[in-house]
Amino acid sequence: MSQVESFLTTGEEQEVIAAIRQAEQYTSGEIRVHREKTSGKLEPYERATYLFHQLKMDNTKDANGVLIYVAVEDHTFSICGDAGINKVVPENFWKKTKSLIESHFRKGSFKQGLVEGILLAGKELQAHFPWDDYDTNELTDEISKG
Repeated sequence: MSQVESFLTTGEEQEVIAAIRQAEQYTSGEIRVHREKTSGKLEPYERATYLFHQLKMDNTKDANGVLIYVAVEDHTFSICGDAGINKVVPENFWKKTKSLIESHFRKGSFKQGLVEGILLAGKELQAHFPWDDYDTNELTDEISKG
């Protein structure tokens, strides 16, 4: 089994998806996780930005999508937020979120790092993009894989 396949068990994937659904329950924001073997010749943030567009995360009504990108065999990850989010979150928010995830990843607790990072992002999204009766889930909650 490759590192990519063993990064999260099926049960852990379901827990990450449940965290996405929980985080999105009170916000119009959209959160996704994408994992792949390597970011290739690109820096993780460059790859995340590219995938952000490929996954059509920049097509949300309020420009409030968040992508957590993981390059499993490179042992690296990045977080990419859309323009609407980046205008309103505190300056150190992404750094704080990344540090939280990284603290768990360093211990091999990949699922826990993703879950806590997702919930933290959801809390911030809720503060700036609260859910209303007209909101729909614009993007799938499933983990995409490359």
